[in-house]
Amino acid sequence: MTQNTTTNDAITPDVTLYQRDPKYIPRVAAVHDMCGYGKCSLTAAIPILSAAGCDVCPVPTALFSAHTRYRVFTMHDTTDILEGYLDAWRQENVDLDGVYSGFLGSADQVAIIKRLYREYPHALRLVDPVMGDGGEMYPTYTAQLCQAMGELVDGADVLMPNLTEASILTGQDYPGQNLDDGQVDDMLEALLALGAKNIVLKGIDRGDGTLRNYVVSASTGIAGKRELVHDKLPYMTHGTGDAYASAMCGAIMAGRGLAQSARIAGEFVRHAMLHTIDQPHHEERGVNFELDLGDLTGLVNS
Repeated sequence: MTQNTTTNDAITPDVTLYQRDPKYIPRVAAVHDMCGYGKCSLTAAIPILSAAGCDVCPVPTALFSAHTRYRVFTMHDTTDILEGYLDAWRQENVDLDGVYSGFLGSADQVAIIKRLYREYPHALRLVDPVMGDGGEMYPTYTAQLCQAMGELVDGADVLMPNLTEASILTGQDYPGQNLDDGQVDDMLEALLALGAKNIVLKGIDRGDGTLRNYVVSASTGIAGKRELVHDKLPYMTHGTGDAYASAMCGAIMAGRGLAQSARIAGEFVRHAMLHTIDQPHHEERGVNFELDLGDLTGLVNS
C-alpha cells in the first residue's frame, strides 16, 4: 500500500496556476540540455510533457554524449546559437504558455531564459534549478553558474529544488536529507525570501522508509505548507529529479493544483522506478518511465 499523505489539505486551498481548455494544447519551452545516452533533461522532458498533453518546444542548452554520471562524456555548449534560435521563433510568431528551465550549459544562458520571460510575460515560469545532488555540484557547474541560476528564483511561479540546490540558492551549508520540521520551515522561509511565488522542496529522508516533499506558496506562507509522503524504494537511480520536475510541470499544465501536481509527480517517479529495476544498466543509464506515460495522458483525458 502506498503511503501518500498531505498536511493542511482541509484548511489551505490548492493553488491552480493554469486553467486548461480541454480543446487546447499548451505550448511549453523546455530549456534543458540534450543527452544522447542517459535518461534525463530533454530526454525526459519531451516525452513526459508530451504525454501530459503539451506541445514541447526544446531550447537545448548543451549537447552531451551521455549524462555526467558517466565516467566519459562529451559536452557542447550551445550558448552561441540560442539568440538566433529565439530570433527565428519571434519571426515565426511562436507563442508560449510556459517556460520550463533546468540544466544550463553556462552562466550566460540565464540571459536567454530572462529573454523568454520578457517576450512571453504571460507564460508560467517553471524553474528546476538543476545544480547538484547529495551535497555536491554537478561536474560542469561552477560557483558563477550557480550564482546566475539564482537570478531565476525571483518571480518564479514554481521553484523545484532538491536540498542541495536549496542550500546553494540560500547560501547555507548542505544539511543532509534528514531535516526535522523546524529545519524544513527554515529552508522554505529562506527560499520564499528569494522571491519565488510557489516552492516544491524535494527529497527529505528521515530514515523511516518514506520520502517527503513540501509545497508552500508565498500567498499563504509556512502556515499553509503541505507535506507529501511517498514510500521510499530500497535503491536509487539517475534522472528521477528531471522526471519528477517534468511530470510536475505536465500536471500543472493539465490544470491540476500545485500540491496535487506534486503528488502526481512523486507517484509517477515511484512507479517508474519500479519498472526501472528490471532494465539492464539502469544504475548508470537512469530511470525508465516509458511504461508510466499513460498515467500522465490520463490527466488530460479524464
